Order: sequence, then C-alpha cells, then structure tokens
Amino acid sequence: MTLSRLDGRVAVVTGAGRGIGRAVAEALHARGARVAIADIDGDTARRTADALGEGALAVVGDAGRGEDVTRMVSEVERGLGGIDILVNNAGQDNALSILDIDEAEWDRLMTTNLKSVYLFTRAVLPGMIARGRGRVISMSSLVGRQGAINGGIHYATTKAGILGFTRTLARQMAKHGITANAVAPGLIDTDLIRENVTPETRERLQQAIPLARLGATADVGSAVAFLASDEAAYITGATLDVNGGFWIG
Repeated sequence: MTLSRLDGRVAVVTGAGRGIGRAVAEALHARGARVAIADIDGDTARRTADALGEGALAVVGDAGRGEDVTRMVSEVERGLGGIDILVNNAGQDNALSILDIDEAEWDRLMTTNLKSVYLFTRAVLPGMIARGRGRVISMSSLVGRQGAINGGIHYATTKAGILGFTRTLARQMAKHGITANAVAPGLIDTDLIRENVTPETRERLQQAIPLARLGATADVGSAVAFLASDEAAYITGATLDVNGGFWIG
C-alpha cells in the first residue's frame, strides 16, 4: 500500500533533533508535510531542519514549560501555518530503582515525558478544533505496555500515562475530527543503544525478538507517518506496537 501524501499539512515533532524524533520528522517531510523540529537543544534542532531543507523549521524550547510551548507553537504557526499533526516525542529515560529515585528526579521525568504531552496537545487543540481536523500521535514505549524489568519505574509510569491520556483524548476529540493515537516502540537501534550496549548483549537482545533484529528509527517513523495519513482516518485511541514481536498483547 502506498500512503497518501501529506502535502499542505503542517507537523510539529517534539524531541526531533536526533534519534526517533528525527526519523519521524524525516518520514513526515518525505511525504510532503512541512515540519517543525521542536527540541530543547537548538544546535541539533537546527542541524536537522537544515538537513531536511525547504519546508522544515527549527523551534527551540523546553516542551515541559508552558511558556516555552506557547511560544514554540506561535512560531510554527507564523512560520509554517496552522498545525495539522502533532507528534509528542520528547522524552528521557533513567534506569533507576524506585529506592534510588528522589522526589526531584520523579518530578523531572514526569515533566519531560508526560507533562510535555499535555502542554503541547493543549496548545495545538484550539487550532485543530477550529479547522475540524487534526492528528495527535504520542510516543509511548514497550515498557508502558509491560513494565520495566530493570529499574526505570518512573519512565514506565510516564509511558503508561501516555496511553491513558491518548485513549481519553481520542474519545473527547473525535467529535471535532481529531484522532489521537500512540506508538509504542520496543528495542530500537538508537545512539543510546549503540553507545551503551555491548555486542554480546545486542546479540542476546536480537535473539529474543521474533523478527531477529533491533528496530530501526525509520520503522518508528513509518508507523507515525501511517497514523498521520488519510489511510488512518478511522483509527483513534489505538496503540501501534513497533517491537518486532518482542511483546504481543
């Protein structure tokens, strides 16, 4: 199946300077969307926007701060037009045991991974409602589905929270022509994996995946592009698992 083009659509991808976020931005841009690269790191945001070229815009700020989000959304609307597609991808991980997580660390991850989803979604919804259409796609995780085995309980909590947020948003926004879906990546071959996983561990992980490989960031980008397309117009409140069969439920 060839997906319909996204020409004339405007997308915002948070945390898009590198990794999965960059792959998502590349997938949407390749299908014709104008894409805002939203990231707290201005250098990576601008490098990604420059690499994409025409139709890409870097906007810099903290997705977990309301004033930054308001400003970034205004910059996108002035620079690219009304926002049709929001991809909530900004996030961080920290594989700590609950006994090693203090209140500040808990709050930090809740803000970066979950509050950011609320803030950006709330900021773009008025425009989507006025136009009678929109796509909100939020990045969850395999651990949001099954829990984290080794540490990261606050990370897993944020990713599970995104699923509840998405399902509720889908019910409440359907009457406005807005769909809300989540993507739950599994083990994806990012810089973080390449820098921190030994070849032996990598091989062991691949053997545990039915499709016998780590996912590519482009696999996640393609999943998001599908949910943003007209072919996914009747899909809302769903979670699309991108994990090579590692978790099936």
